[in-house]
Amino acid sequence: MELIRGIHNIRSQHFGCVLTIGNFDGVHLGHAEVLKGLLIDAKANNLPSTVMLFEPQPQEFFAKSNAPARLTRLRDKLLLLSELGIERVICISFNQQFANMHAEQFVSDILIKKLGVKALTVGDDFRFGKQRQGNFDLLVSMGKQASMDVKSTASFRQLNARVSSTLIREALAAGDLSTAKVMLGHNYAISGRVIHGWKRGRELGFRTANIALKRQVCPVNGVFAVQATIAGKQVYGVANIGNKPTFNGTRALLEVHLFDFAQDIYGQFMHVELIKKLRDEKKFETLTQLTAQIATDVAAAKQCFGLN
Repeated sequence: MELIRGIHNIRSQHFGCVLTIGNFDGVHLGHAEVLKGLLIDAKANNLPSTVMLFEPQPQEFFAKSNAPARLTRLRDKLLLLSELGIERVICISFNQQFANMHAEQFVSDILIKKLGVKALTVGDDFRFGKQRQGNFDLLVSMGKQASMDVKSTASFRQLNARVSSTLIREALAAGDLSTAKVMLGHNYAISGRVIHGWKRGRELGFRTANIALKRQVCPVNGVFAVQATIAGKQVYGVANIGNKPTFNGTRALLEVHLFDFAQDIYGQFMHVELIKKLRDEKKFETLTQLTAQIATDVAAAKQCFGLN
């Protein structure tokens, strides 16, 4: 899959494509329906299937720390899109200049002149351009003049509700991993590079591999039974996602205690699937209480995987 970073990197050889546009946060089953339409059009027109997405996501740009929790980092999003068969992704830097672009200019200059979009597939609630003035009707109107076919994919429904990133966030926040999995089509996961932590887990007798969640607001919090992929191996474990309140932490962190695993994995990429929520994060008055609770969490996670 080809990745184009920024409008300035769209070249003449990228002219002529079928396109869909959106955040694709989570690349859930609702998104998959949109992408099915894209792939059908790509095959019919013998043109590359292309997805346009944004970094940061628009709500993150406008609302900053008040933006909804992101489900998927860019790296994971690209991997999921590639697995679905998408040939090309255009990642637009969402900055003030782009936010000020009028909807008509976006369609004329980017979609028609730069990309030569032959067919465009968008969700039924798609809005774009300065102050979200662009909508489906505008795309259809301008598309007719440029021989660009515009179609809307009907909202995908499952569990008697529309599949959306918002509903998945709500399920994750409630600890309902099974409902989130049904809507995502896969286990919810967090990925990133293993960093050096405070080494407190080692002192307590439970070494952890840590992933910083950086600026993103995490949609989950608490202690989970997990399955991690690291150094080419799949390993079970127990993870804490939160701010380490017992140590008065302020930085969101994913800490994973891997069962029967002692390799040095600092700097390596780790993929962590959340399988079952065990409890909420809690502040303990003493390290003895914390250590006892961790031992209980380890036992519960091992029981979840049939390891006891």
